[in-house]
Amino acid sequence: MLDTASNRPDLPAEIARRRTFAIISHPDAGKTTLTEKFLLYGGAIQMAGQVRAKGEARRTRSDFMQMEKDRGISVSASAMSFDFGTFRFNLVDTPGHSDFSEDTYRTLTAVDAAVMVIDGAKGVESQTQKLFEVCRLRDLPILTFCNKMDRESRDTFDIIDEIQENLAIDVTPASWPIGVGRGFIGCYDMLHDRLELMDRADRNKVAQSIEINGLDDPKLDEHVPANLVAQLREEVAMARELLPALDRQSVLEGHMTPIWFGSAINSFGVKELMTGIAEFGPEPQVQKATPREIAPEETRVTGFVFKVQANMDPRHRDRVAFVRLASGHFKRGMKLTHVRSKKPMTVTAPVLFLASDRELAEEAWAGDIIGIPNHGQLRIGDTLTEGEDLRVTGIPSFAPELLQQARAGDPMKAKHLEKALMQFAEEGAAKVFKPAFGSGFIVGVVGALQFEVLASRIEQEYGLPVRFENSQFTSARWVNGPKAAVDKFTEANKQHIARDNDGDVVYLTRMQWDIDRVERDYPDVTLTSTKEMMV
Repeated sequence: MLDTASNRPDLPAEIARRRTFAIISHPDAGKTTLTEKFLLYGGAIQMAGQVRAKGEARRTRSDFMQMEKDRGISVSASAMSFDFGTFRFNLVDTPGHSDFSEDTYRTLTAVDAAVMVIDGAKGVESQTQKLFEVCRLRDLPILTFCNKMDRESRDTFDIIDEIQENLAIDVTPASWPIGVGRGFIGCYDMLHDRLELMDRADRNKVAQSIEINGLDDPKLDEHVPANLVAQLREEVAMARELLPALDRQSVLEGHMTPIWFGSAINSFGVKELMTGIAEFGPEPQVQKATPREIAPEETRVTGFVFKVQANMDPRHRDRVAFVRLASGHFKRGMKLTHVRSKKPMTVTAPVLFLASDRELAEEAWAGDIIGIPNHGQLRIGDTLTEGEDLRVTGIPSFAPELLQQARAGDPMKAKHLEKALMQFAEEGAAKVFKPAFGSGFIVGVVGALQFEVLASRIEQEYGLPVRFENSQFTSARWVNGPKAAVDKFTEANKQHIARDNDGDVVYLTRMQWDIDRVERDYPDVTLTSTKEMMV
């Protein structure tokens, strides 16, 4: 099978074999289907649930929230661990819908690479471009999968040109499609000189793989119609002449992306992509932190919380913190220091995820993602160590773009609403602001669909009908500066002042003029639209 040879000989073998990555895409590019086929090939599930099927069979294993099941979209990032050959894959599925982009941004701080899924007919779409920019900011290596080749799709060279131009990255083909739409029969594997043929009859069947000796091998003519063989030979010759050769170092530095072509719904091209992740994807990387960086091979365990999910299991009102291990060899029952509170924490029931299924994690290594059930002690951005005062940096919190007032359907249950909202704020599902003047709460989100999700979850998880009403405010900014200047500012602008769930001062604005006025009249005060969740 695949060799786990590492380009970092100092890494322990268990860490070197780990590949921790996210899947990013525009909605409907086929990301959820691809995730499911990864699990199928990893042996984690026996039979793909096929997204097109009806009823319960329709949902993939990575979507567990009721609204995701109803709408067929992923709105929260899920983590899944499984083996592929000698490798250990830690896959983080992310919301494709732009209304949930903040969850995706945070997820990208917890992975070492990203798989970008694009639709063969649509190419690079707006959300793909936004997510790619975040990957670029973090220098994340990107591997690309061009999906839905069994449907009418664009010319292969056009797709590659569009990625190169829009995303300013070198593209090198790892495979080359043969035929298009109904005439699509498979791909030529350019890295291993193989012919891969798709089985349209059985969507869960692994493609037929035929070893050939170059494009001039007569075996090619036996399996591919004459018109397609001629086209394949011509296009591959052009691709090799015009496009750069695959360079693993360039991929790891984020300058080049290899591209595979396939059809996730037909299980085609997925195994080749997984092999590519194993061969060309990075091992666990150094983690930025203060006062020093954390190397994965360090023997002491460190980890950080990049996501908190409440009520994954509706039968138990639980909260699970998703923790990316940055270094060391973790064992169940270990005592770790919760750096923000400086208190020790014995991790007795850590879990590994297989989507909504979980199993007790007896051990885990740098690169793995474990879940730690807790009662609110762990927040996004928290760092856990074996005693050292380290704080992982770079986990962002963004100012909301939509603000509404939250009202309990039953005024007698206002206190319950406060508890529910605070929980969702700690989860990162919304920003919750308590105004200095007036009653109630102002809830801020990035996209309108989040209000629907919040109302649905508050009703389901707390039995509490809630309504969101228009607010006079349109945006929020965090207030920074010397304490005396901030105190003077808040005293003079009480009608605009609120506090977030961490107790930080927030300035609520109605229009751009409010922000301009502060910049003019209060030069010592800074308003920011992001807050780093380093606690």
